[in-house]
Amino acid sequence: MSMLEKPLLAACAAAALLVLAGPAPASAQTAAPAAAASAWPADVDAKSGFRLPLPRREDLNESARKTYDRGTIPGANIAGLQGPAGIQLYSPLVGALIGDINRYLRQEAGLGPRVREIALIITSREMDNQFEWTAHEPEAVKAGVPQNVIDTIKFRRSTEGLDATDAIVIQLGREIWHDHKVKPETFAKAKAIFGPNKLVDLVLLMGSHASTAALLTAFDMQLHEGTKPLLPIP
Repeated sequence: MSMLEKPLLAACAAAALLVLAGPAPASAQTAAPAAAASAWPADVDAKSGFRLPLPRREDLNESARKTYDRGTIPGANIAGLQGPAGIQLYSPLVGALIGDINRYLRQEAGLGPRVREIALIITSREMDNQFEWTAHEPEAVKAGVPQNVIDTIKFRRSTEGLDATDAIVIQLGREIWHDHKVKPETFAKAKAIFGPNKLVDLVLLMGSHASTAALLTAFDMQLHEGTKPLLPIP
């Protein structure tokens, strides 16, 4: 057997084993391989991670440069410039306004970190947005969201037995984004827990996150290199 034939035979044997083994079990969904830039779609920019090149700092106005600079500071935001902040540099005025709105809704509306992160991940889940979910599941853990609550959202399980506040945020998100209709009893429970003002802010928070999901989807934002996807999406 020649030196060239040996590697070819080994590759064929490996392929046959994969076929015989059949599809991976459902539990393997949580052990997905880490993202690699080399596997990005052809229309995704190799540096920005989305379908447009990252604007050059010198081409931006003063306000957009501040956004750009914040995105280069580790920890200043979850995703840096390979995320919604990078895309929003193409619309710097709107990006700045969205930033102000998000800061209010997430930090000043009085919803609390746990409610905030549940609202964000239920929205990410119902939008099936891998980038958002993978960024926010660790944030939910940091905010004190119990793992069983995260798994209820991730695997679309019943909210029975959960804390009443956690359950109503999940149910509200499911009815808004999946059913496109909020039941009177769901609304009544949410209003009783949050009051009218905070309930409005809660829904605005979900809506803001949904608009970010739309942006990430349209521009096909890729996970950071080396990041494992955390959301099981077929």
